[in-house]
Amino acid sequence: MSLITISHSLGTGGRRIAHRVANDLNVELYDDQKFQEIVVSLGIRTEDFKELDEKEPGFFDRLLSRQPDIFLRCMDSAVYSVAQKGDGVIIGHGSQTLLQDFGCALHVLINNSKENRIQHLVEREGVKQEVAEKMIRKSDSTLKGFFRFAYQREWDDPTIYDMVINTEKMGSETAAGLIVEAARSEEMKACSLAVIDSMMRLSLAKKIEAELIKNNIYVHNLNIEVLENGVVNITGTALTAERKNRVLRIVKDIPEVSDVNLSLFLRSTSW
Repeated sequence: MSLITISHSLGTGGRRIAHRVANDLNVELYDDQKFQEIVVSLGIRTEDFKELDEKEPGFFDRLLSRQPDIFLRCMDSAVYSVAQKGDGVIIGHGSQTLLQDFGCALHVLINNSKENRIQHLVEREGVKQEVAEKMIRKSDSTLKGFFRFAYQREWDDPTIYDMVINTEKMGSETAAGLIVEAARSEEMKACSLAVIDSMMRLSLAKKIEAELIKNNIYVHNLNIEVLENGVVNITGTALTAERKNRVLRIVKDIPEVSDVNLSLFLRSTSW
């Protein structure tokens, strides 16, 4: 079983490589379209999601102008939900950071020089060089800004990744072959049941946070812990008894939650 995250910037051919890897390993590919379906199922409206995509120019500005806390928690929940299957190829969406502590995930960065990326767009997209330069400059700024905002890390930090492949020196087929070989190596461990269970709990915790935020509940003073069989422990502080009861009702209404243990202390300062 292979769980792989592939991160790339515009003009590196990363999407083609991801498709080849998924086909060669016979696993599901989780791209923007697939994540759209998953995130919508978690509560973000389709029309909102179509305008919020980390790969498209303008994403960061639109993300900040909408409800970034809800979006990010839903996206995190979606990544953990995908990862708990134990295999698949995930393109971006912060998966290289969210799954950093899970030894069964292989994290790959597809890289290339800016000059080659520009030439790639000119040849494959049929755009003029100045347009390609502007597209790449905007895309890089957006992607790096999103990553800093969402995960407080640099997107191209090589320490996040297990493999960094420069497509300037090899074609997409060779690059895909290297990733497949690494994924099939004896050193790559399959995701254990304990790891899969941990991902499942993290997914539900992020979904709970998103649902509370959607209902105007401040979550930064709450500690949400998902236990076995959908039991949820929530500790922290609440402004009023009414808001404390709202937290209980909202969380209990989430289908995956079987029971809620609530221990919130009332405080006098405003939320």
